[in-house]
This record gives sequence, C-alpha cells and structure tokens, in this order.
Amino acid sequence: MKESLSLALKYTKDKKAIVIGASTGGPKALVYLISNLPERISLPIFVVQHMPKGFTASFAERLDKESKVMVVEAEDKMPIVKGTVYIAPGDYHMELEDNMIRLNKKAKIFGVRPAVDYLFISAAEAYGRNLLGIILTGMGKDGAAGMLKIKEKGGYNIAQDMESSVVYGMPGHAINQNAVHQVLSLENISTVINYCVRVKE
Repeated sequence: MKESLSLALKYTKDKKAIVIGASTGGPKALVYLISNLPERISLPIFVVQHMPKGFTASFAERLDKESKVMVVEAEDKMPIVKGTVYIAPGDYHMELEDNMIRLNKKAKIFGVRPAVDYLFISAAEAYGRNLLGIILTGMGKDGAAGMLKIKEKGGYNIAQDMESSVVYGMPGHAINQNAVHQVLSLENISTVINYCVRVKE
C-alpha cells in the first residue's frame, strides 16, 4: 500500500472523534503523538493501550504532564468532552454510549482487557463516518475487527507503517483484513492528527 499523506489529510479534515489502539511499543509512540498536540483541540481522542491494571493511571498522568492538552484516565459514566484525551484503564474495556464513556469487564478479546476492538466498534456506532481510527505498533490481532466496523460505517482508518513500528502484528493484521485506508509513518500520523484536531476559528 503506497503511503499518501495528502490523501489522508483530505479524508480526515472533518472528523468529530479519533480512536487509537496500541500494544507493544505503544507508550513511546503515544507520548510522541500526544505531546505534539496543540493546547486546544476540537474533538475527543480515545486511546486503548494494552497495559495492566495500575499502570494506566500513571501513564495518563505522564501524558498529561508531557503534553499541552488534557489527558485523563477514563472513568465509568464520564461525559465525553471535546479537547480531552481519554486513556482506557487497565483491566476494563472502554466503550462509548450516549456521549458518555462506559467501562466494563466483558470477556477479554485475544487475551486482553482493555481491548481495542471494543472501543473501535462502539465508536464506529457512535460517530459513523465522522470517526478516524488509528492502529499503532503492537503484538497480536486486536483492532482489526474494530477497524472493519469503522470502515463499514464510513469512517477512515490509518495504520502505522512497519518501519516505525516496534512490532507489526496489530497494524499488519488490520491491513491483511483490508480494514485500512492508509499506512503512514508515526511522524505523518502526527501530522494527520494535528490537522484533524485543529480548532477552526
């Protein structure tokens, strides 16, 4: 799949939400992406990083300290606010429902909780064509089914490229399932996100 930043920018300019899934190598990639965000962003960003219970709170705090935007560990029934980055807590799936975050302990998918698929599928139902899905470096197959749902609902999907990934399991599987519209380097994913979240004066 040939990388095209210009096409990705064209198709993501009017999105209303961004979902990001990551596993192995994800924390470093997320620090890069989120620390590069401007202070004011026009939409919510939801993140599932495969991480055990007890580690996600400190990770959210670290991201909040190292970035200009507000980053929080998600809580059940937390209202969704534009301009905030929500990190799924360890050992809970994060889903979106009625402009609210819902956490649950449904069965693990591919042995993980939180699972990217739960977030992506519920976000696809909530935002439809107004959703941007991003799958980053990671081991396993989580996220591909969610990306297929985003694609089915008219949203747009980007996968991190092999060169900038630590492990290419999750992005590679999503690409093999024909769930991805564009494959980009981490640097270009950052460019797309920053274009997508810009506050239009």
